[in-house]
Amino acid sequence: MKGMKKWKNLAALSVMICLILSLTACGGSQKAPESGTSVEKDSKTSSGQESVPAEAATKDEAADAAAAETAAADASASETAAADASAAETAAASATAAETAEPAAAPDYAMEENWAYFGLGEDKDADLFLICPTVDTRDEYNMSMDDEEVKQSFSGALNMERGIYEDNTRMFAPYYRQAAMKIYNLSPEERKPYLELAYQDVSAAFSWYLENKNEGRPIVLAGFSQGADMCYRILKEYFGDSALQQQLVAVYAIGWPMTEQMIAEYPQIVPAASENDTGVVVSFECESEDVTGTLIIPEDTKALSINPLNWVTDSTPADKSLNTGACFTSYSGKIKQEVPELCGCYIDPERGALKVTDITPEEYPPILSFLPEGSYHLYDYQFYFRNLQQNVEQRIKAYMESLAENAA
Repeated sequence: MKGMKKWKNLAALSVMICLILSLTACGGSQKAPESGTSVEKDSKTSSGQESVPAEAATKDEAADAAAAETAAADASASETAAADASAAETAAASATAAETAEPAAAPDYAMEENWAYFGLGEDKDADLFLICPTVDTRDEYNMSMDDEEVKQSFSGALNMERGIYEDNTRMFAPYYRQAAMKIYNLSPEERKPYLELAYQDVSAAFSWYLENKNEGRPIVLAGFSQGADMCYRILKEYFGDSALQQQLVAVYAIGWPMTEQMIAEYPQIVPAASENDTGVVVSFECESEDVTGTLIIPEDTKALSINPLNWVTDSTPADKSLNTGACFTSYSGKIKQEVPELCGCYIDPERGALKVTDITPEEYPPILSFLPEGSYHLYDYQFYFRNLQQNVEQRIKAYMESLAENAA
């Protein structure tokens, strides 16, 4: 047991080191602080493989973990100074946040170089339009399209979640001038110009895709965190069109809340109600049972969520035995560690957040400074990776069967 606890601590430190490195190199990966398959493998591999105990980790892995622990200790020595600098940065950001983001030249999406994924995957029934989460940790408000280092992290973040979708979709994912991490230290009103600039690019990319590549094919929209926010914006702008609605298989908007106000104003935004309904939005945000408010779901907000294990929208708990595999992926898209039955969950009837059971905040820290202890935001799709992968296949199958029935 002591050995297992030590491995959990070292693995968690490895996750933290990845974020520390990303502040300068915008890179990193995450590993699960639990036992399971730690040998790197393809993200589309079946979850039915035998797990490898944590104690079976190689000497190289142990050395890597020890190095991570040492780096964490070095990093903590400068923590106080970093906190002071962060406070000064937040004050400066607040003073300038009302200004419109610098309008650098908009990307031309007719150029393949402006896409991270450009029609990847042949002989698939549906298309995926995937929108990247926040990866830009530089001291700027929007990502530069000329920053190749950040664009590498952009592609890496997409690779981390692509395994959920790639078996069943032809994939498109645009580079865009996403809002940088620092905007989340601002108020919602102050963030608006930077998120609006980001969406200008996302909208232009989606419009180009529709006009030049879609050809009436079924569409899966997906995004995590800022990417989920962008998915809702696409739904608002484009899917009021009933013909386009008919092409929508599902939206996986994970890590950003859907609300009653949103669906009242935009009836084309329809919350998922089961495991195989189509034209709907699958959304949830993970947190521990004692969390009462986060930047993602503030205390005065109720999210509309669906449970990714039992696919219900009420508070019926789902046991961890339903979890077919938490997968912790790297920037290459490989699974670094897979843990079947890691955690269960239920929907909080008051907040609508997905309350995660069987793990602790100490094992899975929030990492980001603007998130409280108990926020599992960074692990949202990783905790339920295999279940989401299976659900994408299930919804596409249901959509195609319905299409065939209507054509008969």
